[in-house]
Formats: sequence, structure tokens, C-alpha cells
Amino acid sequence: MDFIHDLWKFMLARKKWWLVPMIVVLLLVAVLLIFAEGSAFGSFIYTLF
Repeated sequence: MDFIHDLWKFMLARKKWWLVPMIVVLLLVAVLLIFAEGSAFGSFIYTLF
């Protein structure tokens, strides 16, 4: 959690608001790939990438 706090302080200090959507999308894709690894949905994900 310290990393997230430091990242948030960096974005506030440097006015890097455009990074927020990119970070959120990357995290969502990572979570989707992790949860889809063992399911039938995994084959659909692998065809996309």
C-alpha cells in the first residue's frame, strides 16, 4: 500500500493526471488475466491478445 500512496503523491505533485486512466486500465487487464487463467473464459482472453 505504500507504493500506491507514493504513486498518488507523485501524481499530485507533478500533475500527472493523465496517468490515472492508464494505470487503472493496466490493473484491470492484469486482474482479468489472473482470474481468467483457470476458467473457460481464459481461451477467449488468449484469442484477444
